[in-house]
Amino acid sequence: MNNIKLYNKISQVGLDVFDTTKYNVSEDVTPADGILVRSAALHEVEFDKELLAIARAGAGVNNIPIDRCSEQGIVVFNTPGANANGVKELAIAALLLASRNIVGGVNWALSLKGQEDIGKLVEKGKSKFVGPEVKGKTLGVIGLGAIGGMVANTAHSIGMKVVGCDPYITIKNAWSLSRAIRKADDYDAIYAESDYITYHIPSLPSTKGIINKENIAKMKDGVRIINLSRGDLANIPDLVEALESGKVASYVTDFPCEELLGLPNVVCIPHLGASTPESEDNCAIMAAEQLVDYIENGNIRNSVNYPEIQLARTESNRIIVLHNNVPNIITQISGALASDNVNIESLLSQAKGNNAVSIFDTNDNITERVVADIAAIQGVVRVLAR
Repeated sequence: MNNIKLYNKISQVGLDVFDTTKYNVSEDVTPADGILVRSAALHEVEFDKELLAIARAGAGVNNIPIDRCSEQGIVVFNTPGANANGVKELAIAALLLASRNIVGGVNWALSLKGQEDIGKLVEKGKSKFVGPEVKGKTLGVIGLGAIGGMVANTAHSIGMKVVGCDPYITIKNAWSLSRAIRKADDYDAIYAESDYITYHIPSLPSTKGIINKENIAKMKDGVRIINLSRGDLANIPDLVEALESGKVASYVTDFPCEELLGLPNVVCIPHLGASTPESEDNCAIMAAEQLVDYIENGNIRNSVNYPEIQLARTESNRIIVLHNNVPNIITQISGALASDNVNIESLLSQAKGNNAVSIFDTNDNITERVVADIAAIQGVVRVLAR
């Protein structure tokens, strides 16, 4: 039996992926062969030596010690795109909130309770909450992955001009974009022509603080900014200064902080991007399926620290080797197998940076000695027999 440890409440449809004759799934199992997690911080957790993989039911993995996992041969999965529609819908709502001061108007209307002739007061006071329509305006989309691409297409469908930029766009995501979405050569082009800018990029050393004084200066006066990606994309002091001066007309974010709460032209949403039943179900199912496929077959999909690798099972036995991406190591592994009279029927190897995975299929028996001989090769991090 394989033990799957839960660090958060996971949607039941995800837990149903695990065959109960093969898996124990609980918050209390030990030692853990796999971990399912959402937002729980794992940086201080001491992992069991048996731990093979961690699956995050969501896209961000800031709560997982990726480098330590790589050193220990622990594959870390996430679920990109599983919550894309939920975040896309909130982004479109945020676009309207940024434009029409709906939140300010609602809060003002609530303040009228108990007063006489509310209808007259409404007609007299509503002009304070006038805001522009989005139709015909230009939306700049920074990041055209699963979410950004959907936002771009939807914004175009409601009459906006849309320009996008993503230096790392995949072929799959590029094919999903409407032909009406114009490509910008760089972020500066987005800043220069956009009335609204929405960010759909991860938090990386290169993106933290990207909403800063220097970049805001390149934007149109009165630009409206939406950030549902990560709070640390914004340099908060620079953003507050721009909001107070009117350079940024409004800011809508899914990441409230002390400095932004209460500002009249800021809408802080309590991290609701993926908080839909559908998103939670989709993330749980994808995370569980990826975990099962790796534990049982060594196949890797959507890992943040190891390469994509999938090999159909055609032979009776399989060896999965996690190793450093260095010269001659596959030759050494093949040699060790030959010395132990194990014939390789099929082989697939992939690398991602310094981390690599090789799968060897065979019809010969895989003994403990075979595993030990491969594990003894310098640069091999982990060996699994399946």
